[in-house]
Amino acid sequence: MSVTTVPIQPIKKGSIAKFWVGISAVILAGGALAYLGTSSIRSEYASDDSFLADNAGEKGVVTTKSGLQILTIKGGEGKSPTDDDIALVKYKGTLRDGTVFDQNEQAPFPVSSVVPGFSEALKKMQVGGNYKIWIPGKLGYGENPPQNPQTGQPAFEPNATLIFEVELLDFRSRAEVEAMQKQQEAMQKKQGGAAPQGGAPGGPQGGLPPELQAQLEAQMRAQQGQ
Repeated sequence: MSVTTVPIQPIKKGSIAKFWVGISAVILAGGALAYLGTSSIRSEYASDDSFLADNAGEKGVVTTKSGLQILTIKGGEGKSPTDDDIALVKYKGTLRDGTVFDQNEQAPFPVSSVVPGFSEALKKMQVGGNYKIWIPGKLGYGENPPQNPQTGQPAFEPNATLIFEVELLDFRSRAEVEAMQKQQEAMQKKQGGAAPQGGAPGGPQGGLPPELQAQLEAQMRAQQGQ
């Protein structure tokens, strides 16, 4: 997991397709990405169980069989992602005391490769929708919280309840992203040279922004080191 220190500029409207073309090579080269967490603003409760039990009674909050809690702030449109998809999300993750431990304007996550609570939540979202989710420790990192890359210390306590504000920007099937990657490789061979830094052949206009590529590679290295 990575803690964002320099926010990445949002993708302009109409540029989502170009983003996916550039991102395919990075995602598929390194495997699954590491995941993130959620937060809650209220800290007056002595235990996470008490906090979640109270939160379950808040207007609009839906508690699933697993214990995940989700609030739809703004509904989206279309189908929801599946385990075979890669989701592009804007998110902010906080702890119960309101501490922000991670956030990003646009981050890609294979739905099946994030922590169980976040994966379950993604499969209930629609593109354009805004959501708030509460992930109990057993559906998050459990006893093994990720490290803060700046300090080398755990980013939060074991079994912490995590709270996320999430917007689902887009999602594509893994097969579609793999097809993009194959197309890139074919173009590269035809051109007889390596793709420029930043992703796809053709330079920054069709590729992955350097800041985002660096973030993805850091996330993948973190997961491989677990």
